[in-house]
Amino acid sequence: MSLKKSKVSEWFFNKLSITRKPTVKVYNGYGDRDGCLLYGHVLRQSPLPKKKFKKNFWSNSMSLLRLFMVEPMAGIPLQMECDGQILEATTDIDGFFKFEWKVTELPEPGWHPVEVKIMGGKYKGTIGRGIVHFPHPTQYAFISDIDDTFLISHSSNLRKRLYVLLTKNARTRRPFEGVVRHYQLLAKANTAGGATNPFFYVSSSEWNLYDYIREFKKTYGLPEGVYLLSQLKQWHEFLQTGQTKHGGKFMRIARVLKEFPNQKFILLGDDTQQDPEIYQKIVEGFKDRILCVYLRHVNKKNREKVEQRVAAIRDQGVEVCYFSKSEEAIAHSRRIGLTA
Repeated sequence: MSLKKSKVSEWFFNKLSITRKPTVKVYNGYGDRDGCLLYGHVLRQSPLPKKKFKKNFWSNSMSLLRLFMVEPMAGIPLQMECDGQILEATTDIDGFFKFEWKVTELPEPGWHPVEVKIMGGKYKGTIGRGIVHFPHPTQYAFISDIDDTFLISHSSNLRKRLYVLLTKNARTRRPFEGVVRHYQLLAKANTAGGATNPFFYVSSSEWNLYDYIREFKKTYGLPEGVYLLSQLKQWHEFLQTGQTKHGGKFMRIARVLKEFPNQKFILLGDDTQQDPEIYQKIVEGFKDRILCVYLRHVNKKNREKVEQRVAAIRDQGVEVCYFSKSEEAIAHSRRIGLTA
């Protein structure tokens, strides 16, 4: 590359707040006595954290598109230290890594900091920081979808979905009315002494949107939680955002249930995509572990099919609330004694 082209490239990426320095991206992890998990990506190119949020189409469009302007690094050796253990991992073809381990002594409940560093090659010593959640021993745990469950997304209409994505940002996107209050009540359901119930946000949205979703959560005061998202996408795959196959979502939910065998789970989703089908299968496989299923009614075309799945779930002896407004869900939670 010529010096002139190099300067133009540097100016372009600086303008978009994209770093060309390798980054170790660490996502919220979780653990208990049976095992701990921590995920992340190593990226050669990635967007810097957004600091300013403007209300214009150009700014919001470019802010979103840059989340997909990533370059993963494969085969990178990594190391993490936890509970006196030295753990090792290597990134796969899309830069993804996973640490899986067991603790000899369970830490205090809450969020604990961890560091992941590159251990070889030109970028040895590069560090990424994250947190691992060790939940309080509460009675309940929650698994929630994101798009059209608490974040208005128009998932069943690609044109509307892209319009919202391109014209809004993480602070100007809106949650459904009443949903934040419901989630805050659920986070404290049947707890005491400052303990909170764990939340797992399992979605078909890509890891590209991790910081975007967390900024939305922070803006509106949704409970902190662990995010289990879908495979990273490149810029040329942007139009397929949120359209990932949903089979992996079932497996991610099933794994969480197996990792926390002593808690009853509540599932929260919507009827725009495959949550009803996935949740029906989860109930069939883990019906003794599922206390209730909440499904938000968004897509009028799906109502009849979803009603059939709702009936099938109820036949398994599991409560279902198929609702249009969050106030209905809140009233249901009180009625079954889930919240005060």
